[in-house]
Amino acid sequence: MRIIKSGQKNFGKLMESLYERPGYPPEIEDSVKAIINDVRKKGDAALIKYALRFDKVKLSPSSMGVEKREIDAAVATLDAKSRKAIDTAVRNVSLFAAERLPENWTFSPRDGVFLGEKFGPLDRVGVYIPGGTAPLVSTVIHTAAIAKAAGVKEIVAVTPPGKDGKIHPAVLYAMKKAGVTEIYRLGGVYGIAALAYGTKTVKKVEKIVGPGNAYVTAAKKLVYGQVAIDMIAGPSEIMIIADSVKDAPFIAADMLSQAEHGSGLEQAVLLSINPKLPGAVLGELKKQSAELGRLEAVKKVLENGVFIIELGTLAEAVEIANRYAPEHLEIMCGNPWNTAKKIKAAGAIFIGRWTPEPAGDFVAGPSHVLPTAGSARYFSGLTVESFFRRTSILNYQEKAIQKEIPDIVSFAEMEGLDAHGKSALIRMNKKR
Repeated sequence: MRIIKSGQKNFGKLMESLYERPGYPPEIEDSVKAIINDVRKKGDAALIKYALRFDKVKLSPSSMGVEKREIDAAVATLDAKSRKAIDTAVRNVSLFAAERLPENWTFSPRDGVFLGEKFGPLDRVGVYIPGGTAPLVSTVIHTAAIAKAAGVKEIVAVTPPGKDGKIHPAVLYAMKKAGVTEIYRLGGVYGIAALAYGTKTVKKVEKIVGPGNAYVTAAKKLVYGQVAIDMIAGPSEIMIIADSVKDAPFIAADMLSQAEHGSGLEQAVLLSINPKLPGAVLGELKKQSAELGRLEAVKKVLENGVFIIELGTLAEAVEIANRYAPEHLEIMCGNPWNTAKKIKAAGAIFIGRWTPEPAGDFVAGPSHVLPTAGSARYFSGLTVESFFRRTSILNYQEKAIQKEIPDIVSFAEMEGLDAHGKSALIRMNKKR
């Protein structure tokens, strides 16, 4: 945990190092590329090899997929409280997605010209559901339920199994409720490669969405172009703008909520506009972290990823937040809505002291698949539009094209593209 004061000598240098954080270590790409190429060449045989190596599970082509009877048996063991929470999240996420479904449209900007767009859902998408340190049940909902709302017919989930070869019952129930149509017990890089290139058992998809560790992130980057992806997302992060000591317990709890994700590379940043707040938050972090079950994961972040920054004005906090472009930004200060209007880049903004970040992680409605590592400056979080193809529509009537042929020909001449010009000229004064 570090306290940084805006007036200290090396403040600018410290902040620059905070802004420039990689999504994943670039040195891992060679090993990731080798696994991807192996799956591409050897298909199911490579998947079986890597399942045994990385997940300690012996698979065969027939056991990669999860069958209905296994899903039903697992779901039957799930308690009513968990079912209710999953049902609530599926409903809320689906409702939010349905509110922003794109619609086909056309307009006529000039006589005889009709332009517009048409939208159609992707046919087959892959959702990656992390396993590892925790079963991310919510990620199923925040990817697959949105794809279902978009009208995607084939939703393929891959997730690493436990050492017993099974998938957590809550994950399977969420998959069933969210509309997943195929499930494979495949994790990490080899799971991403299977989705991207396909094998005899796993048919390739058109787009891969969902978060993962550094290796999964690198794999998604490397297969981009073979398939579409949502974004390059790194370790989770939270930034909080706050000005009241009374909110110190809330602030610490919210910072710790991201610190427990498990990689040890997460970041939690407080922008304090009250000189008494940093000390109060530090005390709460120490007290609350000692009570957490995932203390080992949290300790790593407390040592290296917690930054408390003392500032003189709210304007400074807004400037830093826009430079940092956090995955999650909480605003706990006077008139938080007004401050939110000044934020240019953030994956999601949580406004007011009664809006904790985990509400967005689980049940609020917008997807928790969000840009990290400053990429909110040029990427946006996953939405229902992410599962659509957008196609431009152009229609010219005869008189309209006659008016614009001279301009088309001029562009063809400027760019040295004779055939383009002739394509227009051949229609000059031609009637059919």
